[in-house]
Amino acid sequence: MRRLIFAFLAGGLFGAGLFISGMTDTSKVQGWLDVFGNWDPTLAFVMGGAIVPMIAAWSLSSGRKPLNGGNFPRTTEPKLGPNLVLGSVMFGIGWGLAGLCPGPAVASLSYGGWPHWIFLCAMLVGFRTAPLVRSQLDSAVPAE
Repeated sequence: MRRLIFAFLAGGLFGAGLFISGMTDTSKVQGWLDVFGNWDPTLAFVMGGAIVPMIAAWSLSSGRKPLNGGNFPRTTEPKLGPNLVLGSVMFGIGWGLAGLCPGPAVASLSYGGWPHWIFLCAMLVGFRTAPLVRSQLDSAVPAE
């Protein structure tokens, strides 16, 4: 139960942060991506406001245990490959077209209207079909 309470509080804090920072506003996100037009640098400050505390949290978590038990995940070696590149490109295209990514999409469901619900449905379909597409790509690409 304690774990669910922490998850609920963390999710609520994340959603509130997205809302307060304006990241649930699709025009603000698309303004960030419009580098050669009417560029809006606000998202850079939001990212910095997330990255800086996270760096501190990772450094403070070294050698400690989470409050809810278990262990903190270890950092992994970044591996650049076709799956990462294709996934990043697809994520970027979807983000640029819709102005939403998964976190803000869920955070904006209560006030965003039907377009946000359509986006959520399309996102869920993408989640379900991605493993199928990946298996097809893996079988088409020869093993290294």
